[in-house]
Amino acid sequence: MEQMMRKYPVGIQTFERLIRDGLVYVDKTDLVWKLAHYATFVFMSRPRRFGKSLLTSTLESYFKGDRELFEGLRIMSLEKEWTQYPVLHLDLSVAKGQDDAEGLRETLMWMMEPLANIYGRKETETTPGKLLTGLIHRANEQTGRQVAVIVDEYDAPLLDVLHSQATLDAMRKVMQEFYVPLKANEACIRFCFITGITKFSQLSIFSTINNLANVSLEKEFSTICGFTEEELRTTLWPDVEQLAAVFKITPEEMHDKLKQRYDGYHFAADAPEVYNPFSLLNCFLHRRLNNYWFSSGTPTFLIRQMQHFHTDITSLDSLDVPETAFDQPTENMMDALPLLYQSGYLTIKDYDPDTEAYELSIPNQEVRVGYVNGLLPTYTGLNNADVQMGFAAKFWKALKQGDIDLAMRHMQSYLAGIPYVEGFKQKLAEAKTKEGFYEYTFYLIFSMLNVYARTQVKVAGGRVDMVILMPDAIYVMELKVGDTARHALEQINARGYATPYLTDGRKVVRVGIRFDTDKHTVDEWEVEQ
Repeated sequence: MEQMMRKYPVGIQTFERLIRDGLVYVDKTDLVWKLAHYATFVFMSRPRRFGKSLLTSTLESYFKGDRELFEGLRIMSLEKEWTQYPVLHLDLSVAKGQDDAEGLRETLMWMMEPLANIYGRKETETTPGKLLTGLIHRANEQTGRQVAVIVDEYDAPLLDVLHSQATLDAMRKVMQEFYVPLKANEACIRFCFITGITKFSQLSIFSTINNLANVSLEKEFSTICGFTEEELRTTLWPDVEQLAAVFKITPEEMHDKLKQRYDGYHFAADAPEVYNPFSLLNCFLHRRLNNYWFSSGTPTFLIRQMQHFHTDITSLDSLDVPETAFDQPTENMMDALPLLYQSGYLTIKDYDPDTEAYELSIPNQEVRVGYVNGLLPTYTGLNNADVQMGFAAKFWKALKQGDIDLAMRHMQSYLAGIPYVEGFKQKLAEAKTKEGFYEYTFYLIFSMLNVYARTQVKVAGGRVDMVILMPDAIYVMELKVGDTARHALEQINARGYATPYLTDGRKVVRVGIRFDTDKHTVDEWEVEQ
Protein backbone atom coordinates (compact mmCIF):
# COMPACT_ATOMS: atom_id res chain seq x y z
CA MET A 1 0.00 0.00 0.00
CA GLU A 2 1.33 3.46 -0.89
CA GLN A 3 2.45 5.68 1.98
CA MET A 4 0.20 8.57 2.84
CA MET A 5 1.10 11.64 0.79
CA ARG A 6 2.75 14.29 2.96
CA LYS A 7 1.58 17.89 2.69
CA TYR A 8 4.14 20.34 1.33
CA PRO A 9 4.21 24.09 2.01
CA VAL A 10 4.41 25.05 -1.66
CA GLY A 11 3.19 28.63 -2.03
CA ILE A 12 2.66 28.93 1.75
CA GLN A 13 4.99 31.40 3.42
CA THR A 14 3.23 31.84 6.75
CA PHE A 15 4.81 29.97 9.66
CA GLU A 16 1.55 29.84 11.66
CA ARG A 17 -0.41 28.30 8.79
CA LEU A 18 2.36 25.84 8.01
CA ILE A 19 2.39 24.55 11.62
CA ARG A 20 -1.40 24.56 12.13
CA ASP A 21 -2.03 22.72 8.84
CA GLY A 22 0.59 20.07 9.66
CA LEU A 23 2.72 20.73 6.59
CA VAL A 24 6.26 19.38 6.17
CA TYR A 25 8.59 21.69 8.13
CA VAL A 26 12.38 21.54 8.35
CA ASP A 27 13.19 22.90 11.82
CA LYS A 28 15.34 26.06 11.59
CA THR A 29 14.06 27.60 14.81
CA ASP A 30 17.38 27.35 16.66
CA LEU A 31 18.92 29.55 13.94
CA VAL A 32 15.90 31.88 14.06
CA TRP A 33 16.45 32.34 17.81
CA LYS A 34 20.17 33.03 17.30
CA LEU A 35 19.33 35.58 14.60
CA ALA A 36 16.84 37.33 16.89
CA HIS A 37 19.58 37.73 19.52
CA TYR A 38 22.48 38.49 17.18
CA ALA A 39 22.12 42.28 16.85
CA THR A 40 19.37 44.92 16.94
CA PHE A 41 19.54 45.63 13.19
CA VAL A 42 20.17 42.67 10.90
CA PHE A 43 20.31 42.51 7.09
CA MET A 44 20.38 39.31 5.04
CA SER A 45 20.29 38.87 1.28
CA ARG A 46 19.27 35.61 -0.39
CA PRO A 47 18.08 34.71 -3.93
CA ARG A 48 14.37 34.84 -4.80
CA ARG A 49 12.23 31.89 -3.71
CA PHE A 50 14.73 30.77 -1.10
CA GLY A 51 12.47 30.90 1.94
CA LYS A 52 13.07 34.52 3.01
CA SER A 53 9.35 35.18 3.49
CA LEU A 54 8.89 32.08 5.66
CA LEU A 55 11.90 33.22 7.71
CA THR A 56 10.35 36.68 8.27
CA SER A 57 7.03 35.07 9.20
CA THR A 58 8.77 32.75 11.71
CA LEU A 59 10.47 35.77 13.29
CA GLU A 60 7.08 37.49 13.49
CA SER A 61 5.50 34.53 15.32
CA TYR A 62 8.48 34.39 17.67
CA PHE A 63 8.35 38.09 18.60
CA LYS A 64 4.56 37.96 19.02
CA GLY A 65 5.24 35.28 21.66
CA ASP A 66 3.17 32.56 19.91
CA ARG A 67 4.73 29.87 22.02
CA GLU A 68 2.26 27.08 21.16
CA LEU A 69 3.32 27.19 17.47
CA PHE A 70 6.88 26.26 18.46
CA GLU A 71 6.04 23.25 20.69
CA GLY A 72 8.40 20.36 19.89
CA LEU A 73 10.82 22.55 17.91
CA ARG A 74 14.45 23.30 18.73
CA ILE A 75 13.77 26.84 19.93
CA MET A 76 12.00 25.49 23.02
CA SER A 77 15.32 24.59 24.67
CA LEU A 78 16.64 28.12 24.02
CA GLU A 79 13.71 30.48 24.76
CA LYS A 80 12.32 30.60 28.29
CA GLU A 81 10.44 33.94 28.51
CA TRP A 82 8.26 34.27 25.38
CA THR A 83 7.79 38.01 25.77
CA GLN A 84 5.11 39.45 23.48
CA TYR A 85 6.33 42.38 21.40
CA PRO A 86 4.33 44.48 18.95
CA VAL A 87 5.42 43.48 15.43
CA LEU A 88 5.37 45.67 12.31
CA HIS A 89 5.75 43.21 9.41
CA LEU A 90 6.25 45.11 6.14
CA ASP A 91 6.15 43.08 2.91
CA LEU A 92 7.43 45.25 0.08
CA SER A 93 6.74 42.67 -2.61
CA VAL A 94 3.37 44.47 -2.92
CA ALA A 95 5.29 47.35 -4.53
CA LYS A 96 6.84 45.25 -7.31
CA GLY A 97 6.27 46.64 -10.77
CA GLN A 98 5.73 50.26 -9.69
CA ASP A 99 7.42 52.48 -12.23
CA ASP A 100 7.07 55.97 -10.76
CA ALA A 101 7.68 57.61 -7.39
CA GLU A 102 4.08 58.71 -6.80
CA GLY A 103 2.68 55.21 -7.38
CA LEU A 104 5.31 53.79 -5.04
CA ARG A 105 4.44 56.32 -2.31
CA GLU A 106 0.73 55.43 -2.53
CA THR A 107 1.47 51.67 -2.45
CA LEU A 108 3.61 52.02 0.69
CA MET A 109 0.82 53.97 2.44
CA TRP A 110 -1.71 51.31 1.41
CA MET A 111 0.63 48.52 2.64
CA MET A 112 0.68 50.06 6.14
CA GLU A 113 -3.10 50.56 6.35
CA PRO A 114 -3.79 47.32 8.31
CA LEU A 115 -1.18 48.40 10.89
CA ALA A 116 -2.73 51.90 11.04
CA ASN A 117 -6.09 50.22 11.78
CA ILE A 118 -4.48 48.60 14.85
CA TYR A 119 -2.29 51.43 16.15
CA GLY A 120 -4.03 54.51 14.69
CA ARG A 121 -2.87 57.26 12.34
CA LYS A 122 -2.57 61.06 12.59
CA GLU A 123 -3.71 63.38 9.82
CA THR A 124 -0.23 64.86 9.55
CA GLU A 125 1.26 61.45 8.63
CA THR A 126 1.06 62.04 4.88
CA THR A 127 4.25 60.26 3.72
CA PRO A 128 5.38 56.64 4.20
CA GLY A 129 8.22 57.71 6.52
CA LYS A 130 5.97 59.86 8.73
CA LEU A 131 3.37 57.09 8.98
CA LEU A 132 6.02 54.48 9.86
CA THR A 133 7.43 56.79 12.56
CA GLY A 134 3.93 57.21 14.02
CA LEU A 135 3.29 53.46 13.96
CA ILE A 136 6.58 52.67 15.73
CA HIS A 137 5.87 55.27 18.46
CA ARG A 138 2.23 54.32 19.03
CA ALA A 139 2.97 50.57 19.06
CA ASN A 140 5.66 51.26 21.65
CA GLU A 141 3.43 53.54 23.79
CA GLN A 142 0.28 51.41 23.62
CA THR A 143 2.02 48.16 24.62
CA GLY A 144 4.80 49.55 26.79
CA ARG A 145 7.25 47.34 24.89
CA GLN A 146 9.84 47.91 22.19
CA VAL A 147 8.80 47.09 18.65
CA ALA A 148 10.02 44.34 16.28
CA VAL A 149 10.19 45.64 12.69
CA ILE A 150 10.45 43.01 9.96
CA VAL A 151 10.97 44.15 6.36
CA ASP A 152 10.58 41.50 3.64
CA GLU A 153 11.81 42.15 0.07
CA TYR A 154 13.01 45.64 1.00
CA ASP A 155 14.49 46.09 -2.52
CA ALA A 156 11.52 44.79 -4.56
CA PRO A 157 10.36 48.25 -5.77
CA LEU A 158 13.83 49.11 -7.13
CA LEU A 159 14.92 45.93 -8.92
CA ASP A 160 12.79 46.42 -12.02
CA VAL A 161 13.98 49.99 -12.59
CA LEU A 162 17.74 49.32 -12.31
CA HIS A 163 18.20 50.06 -16.01
CA SER A 164 16.61 53.51 -15.80
CA GLN A 165 18.73 55.92 -13.75
CA ALA A 166 16.15 58.75 -13.56
CA THR A 167 13.33 56.47 -12.35
CA LEU A 168 15.70 54.67 -9.97
CA ASP A 169 16.80 57.99 -8.41
CA ALA A 170 13.21 59.22 -7.96
CA MET A 171 12.05 55.95 -6.42
CA ARG A 172 15.13 55.70 -4.24
CA LYS A 173 14.21 59.07 -2.67
CA VAL A 174 10.81 57.66 -1.68
CA MET A 175 12.45 54.55 -0.21
CA GLN A 176 15.03 56.63 1.70
CA GLU A 177 12.31 58.71 3.33
CA PHE A 178 10.50 55.48 4.22
CA TYR A 179 13.54 53.83 5.86
CA VAL A 180 14.82 56.87 7.82
CA PRO A 181 12.55 56.13 10.87
CA LEU A 182 14.32 52.80 11.45
CA LYS A 183 17.47 54.65 12.49
CA ALA A 184 15.74 57.68 14.00
CA ASN A 185 13.62 55.59 16.38
CA GLU A 186 16.25 53.14 17.50
CA ALA A 187 15.26 53.57 21.18
CA CYS A 188 11.79 52.15 20.42
CA ILE A 189 13.08 49.14 18.43
CA ARG A 190 13.83 45.76 20.05
CA PHE A 191 14.78 44.07 16.75
CA CYS A 192 14.78 45.00 13.07
CA PHE A 193 15.27 42.41 10.33
CA ILE A 194 15.62 43.45 6.69
CA THR A 195 15.81 40.99 3.83
CA GLY A 196 15.96 41.16 0.03
CA ILE A 197 18.02 40.05 -2.93
CA THR A 198 20.53 42.86 -3.42
CA LYS A 199 22.35 45.54 -1.51
CA PHE A 200 21.43 49.16 -2.33
CA SER A 201 24.06 51.06 -0.38
CA GLN A 202 22.59 54.50 -1.03
CA LEU A 203 19.34 53.63 0.70
CA SER A 204 19.22 55.16 4.16
CA ILE A 205 19.26 51.75 5.89
CA PHE A 206 22.85 51.20 4.78
CA SER A 207 24.08 54.78 4.99
CA THR A 208 22.51 55.77 8.34
CA ILE A 209 22.17 52.60 10.44
CA ASN A 210 25.77 52.38 11.65
CA ASN A 211 25.22 49.19 13.59
CA LEU A 212 23.47 47.23 10.81
CA ALA A 213 24.83 43.66 10.92
CA ASN A 214 24.98 42.19 7.42
CA VAL A 215 24.85 38.41 7.95
CA SER A 216 24.55 37.49 4.23
CA LEU A 217 28.02 35.90 4.17
CA GLU A 218 28.16 34.73 7.81
CA LYS A 219 28.82 30.99 8.12
CA GLU A 220 26.68 30.86 11.29
CA PHE A 221 23.51 31.68 9.29
CA SER A 222 24.50 30.15 5.95
CA THR A 223 21.90 27.35 6.19
CA ILE A 224 18.96 29.35 7.59
CA CYS A 225 17.42 29.38 4.07
CA GLY A 226 17.62 26.22 1.95
CA PHE A 227 17.92 22.55 2.97
CA THR A 228 21.19 20.88 3.96
CA GLU A 229 22.27 17.36 3.05
CA GLU A 230 21.63 16.32 6.68
CA GLU A 231 18.08 17.75 6.58
CA LEU A 232 17.40 15.91 3.33
CA ARG A 233 18.60 12.63 4.85
CA THR A 234 16.50 13.05 8.02
CA THR A 235 13.34 15.22 7.91
CA LEU A 236 12.92 14.92 4.12
CA TRP A 237 14.08 11.33 3.58
CA PRO A 238 10.50 9.88 3.52
CA ASP A 239 9.87 12.23 0.57
CA VAL A 240 12.98 11.00 -1.23
CA GLU A 241 11.80 7.41 -0.70
CA GLN A 242 8.30 8.17 -2.03
CA LEU A 243 9.79 9.89 -5.08
CA ALA A 244 12.19 6.97 -5.68
CA ALA A 245 9.18 4.61 -5.73
CA VAL A 246 7.52 6.77 -8.42
CA PHE A 247 10.71 6.72 -10.52
CA LYS A 248 11.24 2.98 -9.81
CA ILE A 249 14.82 3.54 -8.61
CA THR A 250 16.56 3.23 -5.22
CA PRO A 251 16.38 6.13 -2.72
CA GLU A 252 20.17 6.61 -3.13
CA GLU A 253 19.82 6.93 -6.93
CA MET A 254 16.95 9.38 -6.39
CA HIS A 255 19.11 11.34 -3.95
CA ASP A 256 21.89 11.64 -6.56
CA LYS A 257 19.46 13.00 -9.15
CA LEU A 258 18.09 15.58 -6.69
CA LYS A 259 21.60 16.58 -5.66
CA GLN A 260 22.79 17.14 -9.22
CA ARG A 261 19.76 19.20 -10.10
CA TYR A 262 18.94 21.24 -6.97
CA ASP A 263 21.93 21.25 -4.58
CA GLY A 264 25.17 23.21 -4.75
CA TYR A 265 24.52 26.60 -3.12
CA HIS A 266 27.03 27.96 -0.59
CA PHE A 267 26.31 31.23 1.19
CA ALA A 268 29.63 31.57 3.01
CA ALA A 269 33.21 30.35 2.80
CA ASP A 270 33.44 26.73 4.06
CA ALA A 271 29.68 26.61 4.66
CA PRO A 272 27.63 23.44 4.05
CA GLU A 273 25.92 23.10 0.66
CA VAL A 274 22.20 23.77 0.53
CA TYR A 275 19.46 22.64 -1.83
CA ASN A 276 17.07 25.12 -3.41
CA PRO A 277 14.03 24.72 -1.07
CA PHE A 278 11.45 25.93 -3.61
CA SER A 279 12.53 23.43 -6.27
CA LEU A 280 12.92 20.50 -3.90
CA LEU A 281 9.46 20.91 -2.34
CA ASN A 282 7.86 21.37 -5.77
CA CYS A 283 9.62 18.24 -6.97
CA PHE A 284 8.22 16.26 -4.00
CA LEU A 285 4.73 17.68 -4.56
CA HIS A 286 4.53 17.21 -8.35
CA ARG A 287 6.76 14.09 -8.35
CA ARG A 288 8.65 15.31 -11.40
CA LEU A 289 12.25 16.46 -11.88
CA ASN A 290 11.49 19.83 -13.43
CA ASN A 291 13.27 23.17 -13.33
CA TYR A 292 10.82 24.82 -10.93
CA TRP A 293 12.93 27.80 -9.92
CA PHE A 294 12.79 29.03 -13.52
CA SER A 295 9.13 28.47 -14.18
CA SER A 296 8.64 32.23 -14.09
CA GLY A 297 11.69 32.82 -16.30
CA THR A 298 15.00 34.56 -15.73
CA PRO A 299 14.30 37.94 -14.08
CA THR A 300 14.29 40.76 -16.64
CA PHE A 301 16.41 42.98 -14.38
CA LEU A 302 19.19 40.40 -14.55
CA ILE A 303 19.13 39.94 -18.33
CA ARG A 304 19.08 43.72 -18.79
CA GLN A 305 22.11 44.17 -16.56
CA MET A 306 24.00 41.35 -18.30
CA GLN A 307 23.35 42.99 -21.66
CA HIS A 308 24.24 46.41 -20.27
CA PHE A 309 27.63 45.15 -19.03
CA HIS A 310 28.23 42.87 -22.07
CA THR A 311 28.72 39.95 -19.67
CA ASP A 312 30.84 37.11 -21.06
CA ILE A 313 28.49 34.26 -20.24
CA THR A 314 31.08 31.64 -21.12
CA SER A 315 33.28 32.74 -18.18
CA LEU A 316 30.70 31.93 -15.51
CA ASP A 317 31.62 28.26 -15.07
CA SER A 318 34.51 29.24 -12.87
CA LEU A 319 35.50 32.69 -11.64
CA ASP A 320 38.21 33.46 -9.07
CA VAL A 321 37.37 36.76 -7.41
CA PRO A 322 37.82 38.66 -4.12
CA GLU A 323 34.78 39.13 -1.85
CA THR A 324 34.54 42.79 -2.93
CA ALA A 325 33.78 41.67 -6.50
CA PHE A 326 30.43 40.07 -5.64
CA ASP A 327 29.40 41.35 -2.21
CA GLN A 328 29.04 44.94 -3.25
CA PRO A 329 26.26 47.52 -3.59
CA THR A 330 24.13 47.38 -6.69
CA GLU A 331 24.77 51.04 -7.56
CA ASN A 332 28.54 50.59 -7.68
CA MET A 333 28.47 47.60 -10.02
CA MET A 334 31.09 47.68 -12.75
CA ASP A 335 29.77 44.37 -14.11
CA ALA A 336 26.81 42.02 -13.55
CA LEU A 337 28.71 39.77 -11.13
CA PRO A 338 27.21 41.06 -7.83
CA LEU A 339 23.72 40.70 -9.25
CA LEU A 340 24.44 37.21 -10.63
CA TYR A 341 25.70 36.12 -7.20
CA GLN A 342 23.01 37.84 -5.15
CA SER A 343 20.18 36.51 -7.31
CA GLY A 344 21.48 32.91 -7.09
CA TYR A 345 22.80 32.39 -10.63
CA LEU A 346 26.31 32.01 -9.26
CA THR A 347 27.32 30.64 -5.89
CA ILE A 348 30.46 30.15 -3.82
CA LYS A 349 32.18 26.87 -4.72
CA ASP A 350 35.51 27.29 -2.96
CA TYR A 351 37.57 29.70 -0.86
CA ASP A 352 41.34 30.11 -0.65
CA PRO A 353 42.27 31.71 2.70
CA ASP A 354 45.84 32.44 1.51
CA THR A 355 44.78 34.65 -1.38
CA GLU A 356 41.33 35.43 0.15
CA ALA A 357 39.86 34.53 -3.26
CA TYR A 358 36.46 32.93 -3.78
CA GLU A 359 35.67 30.59 -6.64
CA LEU A 360 32.19 31.30 -7.99
CA SER A 361 30.34 28.97 -10.32
CA ILE A 362 26.87 28.04 -11.57
CA PRO A 363 25.29 26.10 -8.63
CA ASN A 364 23.63 23.12 -10.34
CA GLN A 365 21.94 21.64 -13.38
CA GLU A 366 18.64 23.45 -12.82
CA VAL A 367 20.30 26.85 -12.83
CA ARG A 368 22.45 26.02 -15.86
CA VAL A 369 19.48 24.91 -17.96
CA GLY A 370 17.16 27.73 -16.87
CA TYR A 371 19.89 30.27 -17.33
CA VAL A 372 20.66 29.07 -20.82
CA ASN A 373 16.95 29.08 -21.70
CA GLY A 374 16.77 32.70 -20.62
CA LEU A 375 19.97 33.70 -22.37
CA LEU A 376 19.98 31.76 -25.64
CA PRO A 377 17.41 34.01 -27.36
CA THR A 378 18.97 37.12 -25.82
CA TYR A 379 22.54 36.37 -26.82
CA THR A 380 22.13 34.55 -30.13
CA GLY A 381 18.63 35.30 -31.43
CA LEU A 382 17.99 31.53 -31.49
CA ASN A 383 14.80 29.95 -30.22
CA ASN A 384 15.71 27.65 -27.32
CA ALA A 385 12.88 25.12 -27.75
CA ASP A 386 13.79 24.76 -31.42
CA VAL A 387 17.48 24.30 -30.56
CA GLN A 388 16.87 21.83 -27.76
CA MET A 389 14.45 19.51 -29.48
CA GLY A 390 15.88 19.87 -32.97
CA PHE A 391 19.58 20.25 -33.43
CA ALA A 392 21.09 19.91 -29.97
CA ALA A 393 19.66 16.48 -29.15
CA LYS A 394 20.83 15.05 -32.50
CA PHE A 395 24.29 16.60 -32.12
CA TRP A 396 24.62 15.18 -28.60
CA LYS A 397 23.49 11.72 -29.71
CA ALA A 398 26.04 11.66 -32.53
CA LEU A 399 28.85 12.76 -30.17
CA LYS A 400 27.79 10.10 -27.66
CA GLN A 401 28.16 7.50 -30.42
CA GLY A 402 31.59 8.97 -31.20
CA ASP A 403 30.51 10.00 -34.72
CA ILE A 404 31.94 13.51 -35.01
CA ASP A 405 31.21 13.64 -38.78
CA LEU A 406 27.52 13.03 -38.21
CA ALA A 407 27.51 15.58 -35.36
CA MET A 408 29.08 18.24 -37.59
CA ARG A 409 26.64 17.48 -40.43
CA HIS A 410 23.77 18.04 -37.97
CA MET A 411 25.31 21.38 -37.02
CA GLN A 412 25.83 22.33 -40.67
CA SER A 413 22.23 21.66 -41.68
CA TYR A 414 20.88 23.28 -38.51
CA LEU A 415 22.79 26.55 -38.86
CA ALA A 416 22.10 26.68 -42.61
CA GLY A 417 18.38 26.28 -42.12
CA ILE A 418 17.74 28.64 -39.20
CA PRO A 419 14.19 29.96 -39.76
CA TYR A 420 14.56 33.08 -37.59
CA VAL A 421 17.47 34.50 -39.56
CA GLU A 422 16.77 38.13 -38.63
CA GLY A 423 17.45 37.81 -34.90
CA PHE A 424 20.44 35.60 -35.62
CA LYS A 425 21.84 37.98 -38.24
CA GLN A 426 21.42 40.97 -35.95
CA LYS A 427 23.23 39.24 -33.08
CA LEU A 428 25.96 38.15 -35.50
CA ALA A 429 26.36 41.75 -36.65
CA GLU A 430 26.58 42.99 -33.04
CA ALA A 431 29.23 40.43 -32.02
CA LYS A 432 32.78 41.67 -31.41
CA THR A 433 34.23 38.80 -33.45
CA LYS A 434 32.53 36.19 -35.62
CA GLU A 435 34.46 33.39 -33.86
CA GLY A 436 33.27 34.78 -30.52
CA PHE A 437 29.65 34.71 -31.67
CA TYR A 438 29.80 31.08 -32.78
CA GLU A 439 31.60 30.21 -29.53
CA TYR A 440 28.67 31.67 -27.56
CA THR A 441 26.22 29.72 -29.68
CA PHE A 442 28.15 26.48 -29.15
CA TYR A 443 28.53 27.10 -25.43
CA LEU A 444 24.84 27.80 -24.88
CA ILE A 445 23.75 24.82 -26.95
CA PHE A 446 26.01 22.44 -25.02
CA SER A 447 25.08 23.94 -21.67
CA MET A 448 21.45 23.39 -22.53
CA LEU A 449 22.18 19.67 -22.78
CA ASN A 450 24.07 19.83 -19.48
CA VAL A 451 27.28 18.91 -21.29
CA TYR A 452 30.33 20.42 -19.67
CA ALA A 453 31.64 22.76 -22.35
CA ARG A 454 34.31 25.37 -21.70
CA THR A 455 35.44 28.15 -24.02
CA GLN A 456 38.71 30.07 -24.24
CA VAL A 457 40.47 27.49 -22.05
CA LYS A 458 43.95 28.60 -20.99
CA VAL A 459 46.74 26.12 -21.76
CA ALA A 460 50.51 26.65 -21.92
CA GLY A 461 50.45 27.35 -25.68
CA GLY A 462 47.55 29.85 -25.63
CA ARG A 463 43.75 29.60 -25.45
CA VAL A 464 41.65 26.80 -26.89
CA ASP A 465 38.38 27.99 -28.46
CA MET A 466 36.35 25.15 -26.98
CA VAL A 467 36.74 21.97 -24.94
CA ILE A 468 33.78 19.59 -24.61
CA LEU A 469 34.02 16.96 -21.86
CA MET A 470 31.96 13.85 -22.50
CA PRO A 471 31.88 10.71 -20.29
CA ASP A 472 34.23 8.78 -22.62
CA ALA A 473 35.84 11.47 -24.82
CA ILE A 474 37.22 14.99 -24.75
CA TYR A 475 36.77 17.17 -27.83
CA VAL A 476 39.29 19.97 -28.35
CA MET A 477 37.88 22.39 -30.95
CA GLU A 478 39.31 25.40 -32.77
CA LEU A 479 36.85 27.56 -34.73
CA LYS A 480 37.93 29.65 -37.71
CA VAL A 481 35.96 32.17 -39.76
CA GLY A 482 37.35 32.69 -43.26
CA ASP A 483 40.39 30.44 -42.67
CA THR A 484 40.64 26.68 -43.34
CA ALA A 485 39.73 23.76 -41.10
CA ARG A 486 43.21 22.35 -41.78
CA HIS A 487 44.78 25.53 -40.34
CA ALA A 488 42.55 25.27 -37.28
CA LEU A 489 43.68 21.66 -36.72
CA GLU A 490 47.33 22.59 -37.26
CA GLN A 491 46.96 25.31 -34.62
CA ILE A 492 45.64 22.77 -32.08
CA ASN A 493 48.67 20.55 -32.70
CA ALA A 494 51.32 23.27 -33.00
CA ARG A 495 50.29 24.92 -29.74
CA GLY A 496 49.69 21.70 -27.82
CA TYR A 497 46.07 22.54 -27.00
CA ALA A 498 45.24 18.84 -26.45
CA THR A 499 48.31 18.04 -24.32
CA PRO A 500 46.72 18.68 -20.86
CA TYR A 501 44.04 16.06 -21.62
CA LEU A 502 46.25 13.22 -22.86
CA THR A 503 46.71 11.72 -19.37
CA ASP A 504 42.98 11.84 -18.60
CA GLY A 505 42.20 8.31 -19.81
CA ARG A 506 39.38 9.38 -22.11
CA LYS A 507 40.00 9.48 -25.84
CA VAL A 508 41.00 12.93 -27.06
CA VAL A 509 39.54 14.15 -30.35
CA ARG A 510 40.91 17.27 -32.07
CA VAL A 511 38.49 19.11 -34.35
CA GLY A 512 39.29 22.03 -36.66
CA ILE A 513 36.17 23.88 -37.85
CA ARG A 514 35.68 26.55 -40.49
CA PHE A 515 32.57 28.74 -40.61
CA ASP A 516 31.37 30.29 -43.85
CA THR A 517 30.01 33.77 -43.04
CA ASP A 518 28.07 34.06 -46.32
CA LYS A 519 26.18 30.82 -45.77
CA HIS A 520 26.08 31.34 -41.95
CA THR A 521 27.04 27.75 -41.33
CA VAL A 522 29.88 25.28 -40.80
CA ASP A 523 31.67 24.95 -44.13
CA GLU A 524 34.26 22.24 -43.42
CA TRP A 525 35.87 20.37 -40.53
CA GLU A 526 38.87 18.14 -39.99
CA VAL A 527 39.15 15.53 -37.24
CA GLU A 528 42.12 13.79 -35.62
CA GLN A 529 41.83 11.21 -32.82
